[in-house]
Amino acid sequence: MIQELNHKDVLVARKIRSLFQVSYAVEADLLNAIDFPPLKRSLANFLKSSTGFYGYFENNELAAVAEIENKNNNTHIQSLVVDPYYFRQGIGKKLVAFVFDTYNTPTFSVETGLTNLPAIALYKKFGFIEIKQWETNHGIRKVRFEKRT
Repeated sequence: MIQELNHKDVLVARKIRSLFQVSYAVEADLLNAIDFPPLKRSLANFLKSSTGFYGYFENNELAAVAEIENKNNNTHIQSLVVDPYYFRQGIGKKLVAFVFDTYNTPTFSVETGLTNLPAIALYKKFGFIEIKQWETNHGIRKVRFEKRT
């Protein structure tokens, strides 16, 4: 079940942050990243965020979160994290499909690390096309994908 999360509530924000920590630790390993900014994100950042958060629940447990930034003509998947316990169960796919069903914009976008092959495979399955690559100041090669509807 997917539902919108009230990230302004400190208890909910803690659950979101905790899930981000375990999921992004796996991504940091995939990217061989030593300095990985998503792992430094504070609780206050979640509480003050202007983005929307949607949670996927499995047996009443928060198993995954999609963070969405919706502006005018673009819906950006800011983050899509799955608890490692729930990897390879199709939850990421369900969240991406949910984003398409929920938002009606001409363009959808997402970014990830170039060596995050599971995420790249997921986005390509949904028809996302690589737009650009760049090197971050943290030494991570990133890639941006877009899908036009």
